[in-house]
Amino acid sequence: MSSGSDMSLLDCTGARISGCWSLRSDRSGSGEDSLDRLLPHAGAPRRKSATSLSKTEPPLLRTSTRTIYTAGRPPWYDEHGAQSKDAFVIGLCGGSASGKTTVANKIIEALDVPWVVLLSMDSFYKVLSPEEQLLAAQNDYNFDHPGAFDFELLVATLRKLKQGKSVKIPVYDFTTHGRQKDWKNVYGASVIIFEGIMSFADKELLQLLDMKIFVDTDSDIRLVRRLRRDITERGRDIEGVIKQYNKFVKPAFEQYIEPTMRLADIVVPRGGGNMVAIDLIVQHVHSQLEERELSVRALLASVQQTQPLPQTLSVLESSPQVRGLHTIIRNRETSRDEFIFYSKRLMRLLIEHALTFLPSQPCVVQTPQGPDYDGRSYKGKGITGVSILRAGETMEPALRAVCKDVRIGKILIQTNMDSGEPEDHEVQEEKIMLVSLLMAELGVHSVAYAFPKVKIITTAVDKDLDESFHVIPGIGDFGDRYFGTDGSVG
Repeated sequence: MSSGSDMSLLDCTGARISGCWSLRSDRSGSGEDSLDRLLPHAGAPRRKSATSLSKTEPPLLRTSTRTIYTAGRPPWYDEHGAQSKDAFVIGLCGGSASGKTTVANKIIEALDVPWVVLLSMDSFYKVLSPEEQLLAAQNDYNFDHPGAFDFELLVATLRKLKQGKSVKIPVYDFTTHGRQKDWKNVYGASVIIFEGIMSFADKELLQLLDMKIFVDTDSDIRLVRRLRRDITERGRDIEGVIKQYNKFVKPAFEQYIEPTMRLADIVVPRGGGNMVAIDLIVQHVHSQLEERELSVRALLASVQQTQPLPQTLSVLESSPQVRGLHTIIRNRETSRDEFIFYSKRLMRLLIEHALTFLPSQPCVVQTPQGPDYDGRSYKGKGITGVSILRAGETMEPALRAVCKDVRIGKILIQTNMDSGEPEDHEVQEEKIMLVSLLMAELGVHSVAYAFPKVKIITTAVDKDLDESFHVIPGIGDFGDRYFGTDGSVG
């Protein structure tokens, strides 16, 4: 929780200054020994199914008012830097083309949280052998059997996500029936929505689900959706679609998918159009999130009262000059021109202070007069500054003024330009410096406990927060005051 501009520096040895991411039918229809971990069958045939398809769309869900990022975010942490609560995992099951993805997106939109993980079971199909690929091309391969999925990888991946860890997700290519070379980066989040036709078919998988939802859509509707999808999107002929449906899809649904409806906490008839059911789901998830957030905030607040500020924090010495600059920029009567001028002066002092923590090494140079001078030089390949939009941009001139040829980037959500995925550069924590003009004690504790090796550098630490978690006494909204985007003062 900071109330000033934020920037991040990286040294290229790594430091960053930053301021405030199946089987064919004969093989999959038998082989019970390989399916020991699966739930027992219960034969109550009723519906029909369709085949799954791996999705590679960017991890964004755009609504009329906002953008939701569906590749996750860092979770809550406790006072020891460990995740304080496991993520809340929602499992969505149902036949293919039943509307699981639509229901998932409706839930995400109604939850009104900016970060979630949306995980599709389609990503975890097994890689096919050349013989199996030939069968798939002839519509003779059963993608709707439990043996078609890599449950071991799936369970391990979901377990790590629930623990708040980042993972790499395979991207399954139905054209080649194999995994693409580049896997997707996905991050832990407070809410994980996992959807797939076999979401309830594995015992270990079921243990990871906090809420189980079965999307029950009429078989005729699902068949029509499947025909339309496979003919228009995959270039298949109607005979091939019907052949695969009758040979694999319908029997697999009746044997493996429909019986798991009895395991669901909630059954959603009519799929994404059932807003009553979706509203009930959202209400329950909200209550769970609120309970977790309140407990974590209370924990951090209690830590703030009982624990000293972390050793990774460095506060610029409160000299008369620094105190005077704070007096000017904290004053609500200060004009915008003066606020910008004196903020820049304080930023320059802050950046100079931050540079003293970069790694250095002894060196000897010869002076113009001849004698040697025992000095120090920077021990690294370069420095990278990353300004966190939008207020972090205001620190860039100060960094450029003291670091020749420094490389500067900007992030709001840092993404890979090729894949659209949030990027994880895996920079070592000890090589990152978080630089912020002003911070609150609770914010310092939160960063330090989540990232215990990151150096935190600021000009001042204010003790209190108001009910809206604004820093008190603070300096108001720094970005609005600096850029003149808010008519109010303070």
